[in-house]
Amino acid sequence: MFPDLTRDDVFRLETARLWLRWPRAPDAASLAKLAGDREVAEMTASIPHPYTPQDAAKWIFSARAANAQGSSLSLVIARRGKPLEAIGAVGLHETRPGSALLGYWIGRPQQGHGYVTEAVETMIETAFRLADVTEIHAQAMLENEASRRVLIKCGFSSEGQGRIDLPARGGLVLCERFRLKREFWIAGKACPLTAADAPRAALL
Repeated sequence: MFPDLTRDDVFRLETARLWLRWPRAPDAASLAKLAGDREVAEMTASIPHPYTPQDAAKWIFSARAANAQGSSLSLVIARRGKPLEAIGAVGLHETRPGSALLGYWIGRPQQGHGYVTEAVETMIETAFRLADVTEIHAQAMLENEASRRVLIKCGFSSEGQGRIDLPARGGLVLCERFRLKREFWIAGKACPLTAADAPRAALL
């Protein structure tokens, strides 16, 4: 699904304020501290609570493996001024050919600054311009108003509500489903879709 460019751990995406880069072993402590916050974990589909450095290390290993295979693109979020300090994560995961599931979270100290929207917009653009992705889908718990606002701001359309099995949250949880199709995303752009206009990707 994802091209060779993204399958190397020196790959990163740069935005005005952020670096989105492959997770690395030293990130485990900060990821565990931030994602281990109950208020953060309980708004996600897959992060258990409690969440330990060992849990974070396992996620880093599996994320790196999936990135290398090209079936996913999971990146940690870091501020440009502090690129080694992970403050959250964002990822796209293949669910079937051409379709990817979007997930994201950010630590509480960094919430409210628009970092997630900035990261999600960049991942969407990367997927539609560089990868074999025709649609992106996502889900947000009904009580997670901030996550729902991010998706709507990034162009997703609601496909209604339903109960989704989230084992990390203890079973079936009422969520709102969202979808963004590539052709609708292109239609919302003022310029034609070309690889040359893709988000800035860099090799460390």
